[in-house]
Amino acid sequence: MNSSTVKIAYRQAQAVDNKALAEIIRNIFIEMDIPTAGTVYTDPTTDDLYSLFQKSKAILWVAVEYGKVLGCCGVYPTDALPNGYVELVKFYLAPEARNKGIGKTLFEKSVESAKGFGYTSIYIESFPQFANAVNLYKKYDFKYLENPLGNSGHFGCNIWMLKTL
Repeated sequence: MNSSTVKIAYRQAQAVDNKALAEIIRNIFIEMDIPTAGTVYTDPTTDDLYSLFQKSKAILWVAVEYGKVLGCCGVYPTDALPNGYVELVKFYLAPEARNKGIGKTLFEKSVESAKGFGYTSIYIESFPQFANAVNLYKKYDFKYLENPLGNSGHFGCNIWMLKTL
């Protein structure tokens, strides 16, 4: 079957996705040689993202092809963010899902969800190794910040960005 006939399904995360999502996320840190301390890699919630996102005004979108989880992206009301702010989180793609528009679709669904939930701004924490994602954020008018916002617990991140919705 050629790639033009492949259908990617986009849906909210389910409990059955937990293991595959945790594996994708942790494998990316290894692939990109990113230090893991103070990141999603060591965060215990990474093993049960479904439960984490069972919170009001939070959503985790998942891309699936023929039953195989390819990646995720969502928004989450991180503790101590300013009123009306939400964090764009868990934006990760398996290698075979990259450069196909899947990440862009997950990202756009997350931004639209944030708007639908009534948030006024989206905050992001990232790393230089995720240059493709950072370039996408810049394309969508995210601006660099000099310091982190909120209390994600991910002290290892060193890029912080913000977009007003």
